[in-house]
Amino acid sequence: MRPEIIFGRNLLAELAPTTNTPCVVVTMEDIWPLFSEHLPSDAFRPHFVTSLEKDALEQLVARHSDAVAVIGLGGGQAIDVAKYLAWRLDRPLFQVPTALSVNAPFAHRAAIRVDGVVRYVGFVRPEAVYIDYDIIQQAPEILNRTGVGDIFCYHTAHADWRLAESAGQLEPKWPVDEAMIAEATAAMNSCLEAAADIRSVSEHGIRTLVSALQYGGEAFAKNGWNPRPIEGAEHTFFYALESVTAQHFLHGQPVGLGTILMALLQGNDPEWIKQALDQCGVPYLPEQMGIAWDDCVAALHAMKPYAETAGLWYTAATHYPITDEFIESARELVYRDA
Repeated sequence: MRPEIIFGRNLLAELAPTTNTPCVVVTMEDIWPLFSEHLPSDAFRPHFVTSLEKDALEQLVARHSDAVAVIGLGGGQAIDVAKYLAWRLDRPLFQVPTALSVNAPFAHRAAIRVDGVVRYVGFVRPEAVYIDYDIIQQAPEILNRTGVGDIFCYHTAHADWRLAESAGQLEPKWPVDEAMIAEATAAMNSCLEAAADIRSVSEHGIRTLVSALQYGGEAFAKNGWNPRPIEGAEHTFFYALESVTAQHFLHGQPVGLGTILMALLQGNDPEWIKQALDQCGVPYLPEQMGIAWDDCVAALHAMKPYAETAGLWYTAATHYPITDEFIESARELVYRDA
């Protein structure tokens, strides 16, 4: 059963009369003042996300054991913590993304951290996902544009799937499935066709990106917990970058950069993916993420040990060596026309 996707305006005001209380609103401290007037704090208790670590989230579960509903209000971190809380408390979940930066509102599992390592846990379906045009469009454009990074990464994921097969490293439970690849490719192409609308965050761009993100969010469960149609070496780069810098990022930026880098490593038309990200206005340069190129180099070298420690599947990140020649070619590609 898919969640209701509700498009419209002034939708947040409808949550107060339609949601049972007491309700926990998982959000971020900096955005809560923008929306708190619609959700009176005596019935809707805000929790400001400060950690994705499991131990901290378990304390949150204990603190809100009397809640009868959970609302996720914000970006990917708030959405994921809301999923975890709703799953552990077995309560109804309502998701209100304030930007379309990631497929988390439509995914069944929560991306949390266990000793700093990303783990996808739980299983929960939201009762509804509210897509309020005014809320989405008032967010900084970068937050919505970067959501497409979580779609264009299928480009490298599919090459990794075939690479693992040819290298004899493919998991028996995940044989290459051309039908799954075709579905994911259709979602990717829909975003490319609407690149101008995604860049401008028009209503058509919002609907197109929601449809593609919904596909990606649901595909993991729908395909029998097979991540290969939607995620590959570009995410390994992202996780390694997060590990070496001890920073959290706007998901689509490092994933977008990782897709360019891993497409180059695969020999998989990196120019195409760079152009696609440019057309959608995704800022993927390291400096635009508050880091330096040297951090990216450290992440590239850390990919293989990270993947082995985390038990990630076989991809270009574990197959190909990271040479000085590759690093120089990658730097030239990433910064060309910058």
